[in-house]
Amino acid sequence: MCHSQTFMWYEDLLRKFGPIPSVKPLLLCIEDDSTSFFLRKSVLEQNGYNVIGASTAQEALKVLSEAPVCATITDHFLRGTTGVRLASEMKRIKPDVPIILYSGTVPKTRGKADVFVNKNEPAASFLRIVAEVVERYRS
Repeated sequence: MCHSQTFMWYEDLLRKFGPIPSVKPLLLCIEDDSTSFFLRKSVLEQNGYNVIGASTAQEALKVLSEAPVCATITDHFLRGTTGVRLASEMKRIKPDVPIILYSGTVPKTRGKADVFVNKNEPAASFLRIVAEVVERYRS
């Protein structure tokens, strides 16, 4: 299932049942490379998170406006935009939801993104940062 299919599946659930309560934090992961998305999703789910994906900025903004996400993790280099530009648009929709800019290349600025994490960071460090960001949002 590609991440746009995951989003459509989530939309169907919302239409049928309304918001779905979850003990696990829901993260929005924006990544246009499906292999990278599924690897990240797998690591996050194995560590107690629910993950919904978006492969475009448009899809990400739609999910963000409709889903009860605790944090977003966005790649910096997306087709047609950057994570920094997308972070600005996301903050207009939900200013309190933290944005993690996740890239192998350090951008000149992180703009409205709350945190930058290099893709070369060890998984344990990445997960610690995600946990801290989610905990700050939930408290």
